Amino acid sequence: MAEAKAEVKVGLQGVIIAQSDICSIDGEHGKLTYRGYDIHDLAVHSTFEEAVYLLWHGRMPGRKELDTLQEELSENRQLAGEILALLRELPPAQHPMETLRTLISALSLYDPEAEDMSPEANRRKAMRLTAQMGTLVAAFARVRNGEEPIAPDPTLNHAANFLYMLKGETPHPGDARSFDVALILHADHSFNASTFAARVTASTLSDLHSAITSAIGTLKGPLHGGANEQVMRMLLEIGTLDRAEPFVRNLLEQKAKVMGFGHRVYHTEDPRATVLRKMSEDLGRRTGNLKWFEISRAVENMMIREKKINANVDFYSASAYYVLGIPVELYTPVFAVSRIAGWTAHVLEQYANNKLIRPLAEYTGPVNQRYVAIDNR
Repeated sequence: MAEAKAEVKVGLQGVIIAQSDICSIDGEHGKLTYRGYDIHDLAVHSTFEEAVYLLWHGRMPGRKELDTLQEELSENRQLAGEILALLRELPPAQHPMETLRTLISALSLYDPEAEDMSPEANRRKAMRLTAQMGTLVAAFARVRNGEEPIAPDPTLNHAANFLYMLKGETPHPGDARSFDVALILHADHSFNASTFAARVTASTLSDLHSAITSAIGTLKGPLHGGANEQVMRMLLEIGTLDRAEPFVRNLLEQKAKVMGFGHRVYHTEDPRATVLRKMSEDLGRRTGNLKWFEISRAVENMMIREKKINANVDFYSASAYYVLGIPVELYTPVFAVSRIAGWTAHVLEQYANNKLIRPLAEYTGPVNQRYVAIDNR
């Protein structure tokens, strides 16, 4: 009797490869939790700093613990002069993620504990990377525009400080809170492509900076972190509300992909999209700039009516970031400003109970080949 062949799960879809107590996704019911806390509850009541502590430590912080975390993030935001010098010397990148990938890798050269793999050192490195990611992205944006980087403001929380370093002025409290919520929503999402890449690297017992560099390289792809950038470029091309439905209909007739819709895991609405839809509308109303929300809503209604496909996290984050004044080319790096919390949590978890991640592949190439001398080929 012939031996049954193992089923190939293309893209590892539906394959459970590890146990984790960091993040849970219920795709059938559209539910996302961090350490058991529903994302909607966190979006209403929590802060990014609280979410970071939760992801790293498995529980919500007390007041003293949160104060300590905030102080440590603030103290570690500043970049070494050598990193800023490197930033200025790098050639103009085709995409900001190329620069970010290079700078994160370079940070290890100036980290005093780069090769220390003790749990305590790795937690301190996670703190430094989380603190410095936003500083790197904001500094890149300013240098790219011929401006000087702005030093972090220790009196501001993580979200407000990023907007301050990016634009040079203390943000409106409403803008700061909206961005804070966006950071919470993007902080983790279980074994997504970039997180899995980080864990694969960590499973070899490579260092934390190498694992995060792997994650950033993966996030760069347009099927992962680059999607909301493509959404905003689509909205800008549409331009006016009356063009939304004809534009989408044309894409559907050409069987072209409409960015920001559908998800590999969720079979109903992405719970993060629920929060971001309201955020986009609220920001539009407060600033008197509802145009991008209205166009987005028209596109979404068309996709639900014609294809019965729901918006994902990328769709409404695009218009929300645009109204916040974040340049479109920074959308993917901004994703990293948030997701560094989840990446580091997963790498720390991988180190704590490590087994080398080494899947198999079904060979489909030729067999029984015989070597022929080169003169006889």
